[in-house]
Amino acid sequence: MSEHYYSKKPQVESKPSRWNFTLRGFSFVFETDAGVFSKSEVDFGSRVLIDSFEMPTVEGCILDVGCGYGPIGLSIAKSYPERVIHMMDVNDRAISLAKKNAEVNGVQNVQIFESDGLSAVQEEQVAVVLTNPPIRAGKETILRFYDQAYEKLVDDGELWVVIQKKQGAPSTIAHLEEKFAAVAVVEKKKGYWIIQAKK
Repeated sequence: MSEHYYSKKPQVESKPSRWNFTLRGFSFVFETDAGVFSKSEVDFGSRVLIDSFEMPTVEGCILDVGCGYGPIGLSIAKSYPERVIHMMDVNDRAISLAKKNAEVNGVQNVQIFESDGLSAVQEEQVAVVLTNPPIRAGKETILRFYDQAYEKLVDDGELWVVIQKKQGAPSTIAHLEEKFAAVAVVEKKKGYWIIQAKK
């Protein structure tokens, strides 16, 4: 398989760029680079997930799994300053960028660290897992994300996933329905499905 953004150390030459983007009514400055997902703008799927998300009442931290340079986690952190957002990625370059972007945008209620899926998560009280999963990493990796999320979530906690119909949304729903108490499609836009699974 050719290298992609689901790599610990991207070999592609660094080509940093910086641009502005508005998410949930907040203006952000994002620094991105080659070797990370959607480096030239916030991808459409992430934007639909960000716009669709509603915080449940259950207490606990929020996980942004596969955070990239940070648009999902940082925009949710800005929207819910009383919550702590844990942002994680396997990609060293993405983690470094997410930390810079948190600092540049003055977002302090985040913890950003390297993790393959949820393997490095120490937090016991997890209310929400958000993910735009790395499709190119393969189905096995993505299903592992879902299963790890189920294990980490508190009762009534929620997993929110954005995935294209053609890239496995129906099979994602089928897999989640085997474990979670309730699974719903809360939004469909341009082939992207936002799936909410409640434990």
